[in-house]
Amino acid sequence: MWERFSYYGMRSLLVLYMVGDLLRPDKARDVIGLNALRGGLESLFGRLSDQAFASEIYGFYTGFAYLTPILGGILADRFIGRTPTVLLGASLMVAGHFMMAWDRMFLVALIVLVLGVGIFKPNVTTQVGELYGPGDHRVDRAYSIFYVGINIGAFFAPLICGYLGERIDWHYGFISAGVGMTIGMVTYLAGTSWLPKAPPVQKAAPDEASRSQRKASFASLFILFIPSALWWAAYEQQGNTIAIWIRQAVDREVNLLFWKGTIPVTWFQSFNPILIFLITPVLVALWSLFAKKGREPSTIAKLTTGCLILSLAYILLAALSWAGAQPVNWLWLLIFFAIVTVAELYFSPIGISLMSSIAPSGSRSSLMAIWFTSIFAGNFLAGYLGGLWEKFSQPAFFLIVASLGATAALFTLAVRPLLAHTLSVQQK
Repeated sequence: MWERFSYYGMRSLLVLYMVGDLLRPDKARDVIGLNALRGGLESLFGRLSDQAFASEIYGFYTGFAYLTPILGGILADRFIGRTPTVLLGASLMVAGHFMMAWDRMFLVALIVLVLGVGIFKPNVTTQVGELYGPGDHRVDRAYSIFYVGINIGAFFAPLICGYLGERIDWHYGFISAGVGMTIGMVTYLAGTSWLPKAPPVQKAAPDEASRSQRKASFASLFILFIPSALWWAAYEQQGNTIAIWIRQAVDREVNLLFWKGTIPVTWFQSFNPILIFLITPVLVALWSLFAKKGREPSTIAKLTTGCLILSLAYILLAALSWAGAQPVNWLWLLIFFAIVTVAELYFSPIGISLMSSIAPSGSRSSLMAIWFTSIFAGNFLAGYLGGLWEKFSQPAFFLIVASLGATAALFTLAVRPLLAHTLSVQQK
């Protein structure tokens, strides 16, 4: 919960902070490495506006946070074990958040944060799967419940970090994320006695059966890499172009009996987590009911459904933009985030559960880390797509994003027989 609080606190502020403050010429020139980074990107993509440059940095940050888990997986599986690796990652995140208090250290802080997230994330996620034995079908639902814990942090982050940063001072928002991560590290230390016993660090070469199982596991992973990357490229527009669109085109005035005022842009990123609280119990109960009747959707069916529903969410935004009724009432954003949330619950925890279930015990963190590289690819693509925001009309841009979800669904359906075969090999 606290790790996601820190990450989503950063995510809610990053683009708005860069566009609204950091990229002003008088500040940008003092940030270590910033002008060199901009020059390098402009040599590849041509001249970048501040919005496009901020989008690229956002894509790098959110993307590399899901590439560095490879380092975390190797550290845990081959060298120091899961719990020490988690603590190392948490310490780096605490340091990175407090470094954000100085504009000059912006890029250095992002690098430290990315390393911390990557070292931390695959190992905590894997420890959840290790609470269950092989073939225990409750693991899908367990990861859905785990996802609620994650989203408690994601819900409060924009409200607290976002409010402090957007309304008081950007640096207060970043520091509050660091305070949250410090609490998270202390909580983890206090709870170590309840953690599942970690398998011994593997240094010996695996036997033939283990090698066969590992090959099948990695084959399943690579088959799903493309649809996962496309899904995340669409999903991650929430903290990027969607935030900009909300600021530009959404009527954020609220006039209710219990509250009147303007909703801060960052608060909209709390819609998705609170809807996860509300929808997850219903969905888990529904799947449990179907399971008793032998009709629970397969993992692949859930993933495909999640892709299609995400596409539908962006079709809604395209329709709202095409209708030309701007500013758009903020209640439409509530509907959009509800659709996105259902899509997420059908895709993200289910993909994690699948990777946890098929991974050999001595390589679970490494396999989970490689699965996260698909999220890296998706975030990198999300940053690139965000740079096109000013080059297309709003309806056209949202339809491009919607096409990513539809393509991911079609690809998943096309490879379903091949995936079923690799999974049957892995389970023998």
